[in-house]
Amino acid sequence: MIALTLAEAAQAVGGTLDSADPQASITGAVVTDNRQIEPGGLFVCVLGERVDGHEFAAKAVADGAVAVLATRPVGVPAILVDDVVVALGRLARAVVARSADVRIVGLTGSAGKTSTKDLIGQLLSKHGETVFPAGSHNNEIGHPLTALRIAPTTRHLVMEMGARHKGDIEYLTGITPPTVGLVLNIGTAHLGEFGSREGIAEAKGEMVEALSPEGVAVLNADDPLVRAMSSRTRARVVLFGESPDAHVRATGVRLDATGRPQFTLSTPAGSAPVQLRLYGEHHVSNALAAAAVAVELGMPVDRVAEALSEAGALSRWRMEVVDRADGLTVVNDAYNANPESVRAALRTLATMAGTGPERRRTWAVLGEMRELGEDSLDEHDTIGRLAVRLDITKLVAVGGREAARMELGARNEGSWGEESVLVSDADAAIELLRSQVRPGDVVLVKASRSVGLERVAEALLADGAAK
Repeated sequence: MIALTLAEAAQAVGGTLDSADPQASITGAVVTDNRQIEPGGLFVCVLGERVDGHEFAAKAVADGAVAVLATRPVGVPAILVDDVVVALGRLARAVVARSADVRIVGLTGSAGKTSTKDLIGQLLSKHGETVFPAGSHNNEIGHPLTALRIAPTTRHLVMEMGARHKGDIEYLTGITPPTVGLVLNIGTAHLGEFGSREGIAEAKGEMVEALSPEGVAVLNADDPLVRAMSSRTRARVVLFGESPDAHVRATGVRLDATGRPQFTLSTPAGSAPVQLRLYGEHHVSNALAAAAVAVELGMPVDRVAEALSEAGALSRWRMEVVDRADGLTVVNDAYNANPESVRAALRTLATMAGTGPERRRTWAVLGEMRELGEDSLDEHDTIGRLAVRLDITKLVAVGGREAARMELGARNEGSWGEESVLVSDADAAIELLRSQVRPGDVVLVKASRSVGLERVAEALLADGAAK
């Protein structure tokens, strides 16, 4: 990170020093896990549901931390504050403010945030030193921790921003004011919290409201709720998508036999061919969004296309495709799920089946999609019906009431009979699959994160050595 003395850090967060040398400098990483501490780092004593970080303060300093950020004296050098999470955000804001040359990309959306963040990070890394988080560290703790990783040589900072409540994105953009603000889509994730897609759009639109007149709002031309955000920003608007008036478009989209998209990237600055390594047609929209950001930050179109074609999936359990030695393919997309992402995953699975006499058997192992509010049962019913329409060989619905509704939707859509089944949990799904899958099958595993369905994918892969 950019070095600060403890006196400067205390002033930035509105704290006081306790048993600390004001001139000592924070030169290492700022962390909330004492196992990650490095010499010169700062340990943040977060009070979690199961663990109180204050209990690890002494160990952190013994391992090299210059001080800790805490709410009470802990017997080691400390910056004392009323709220360590708020103070962490203030510290990140102070460090970012010292980096006038860094260009900040903020992105949000209901689906595809992490995959798109990874694409943007990989593209911009070809264009200058870039910091972006691993996984989806997009809340009030992970966000400032990522921002604090910037160095004097950092050129780009890519920040994924999530929202569970109105005002969350406004808070995060206050820590890292974006140069470019990207909104991918408005779906039904967290519908139970916001009440409607319009309510979700109201919250996500805080991204473009944070932009200055010199900034750029990158908006999905194909999503009416996102496109309408152009009236909420002072920044210049760039549209991406399939719409004829989109500034960044894909033409000639097609999928190869494994479900990976190919297309021509078209921009005002030129066109170039792209062959993605990611699976699923939904990644075309993510790639267009990433390309629009990179072009706006000065990256030549041919280099953008080349970097997109080289980019891989960096974050775990997001359309993670692995082939066992016996030919069974496991698609682990179990990190999270909402109706939009499940539909995209099912369409990709259908493509991976192939056509003709060589068509592969496909399994959709689906768990509950959570936080959908009063629409939850209807949304699960719709997913079950879609599995039938896409000719998925077998649906395995995992869980309770919502899973039962999904399986019922499949039965009501067609005369599936034994082609759909309801099981109680991941262990039951594993037992079923082990007894019925065979070499050459393709198995998709997907559910909301808290369901923990990734265990199904891991068990199948453990049963046979991967190529």
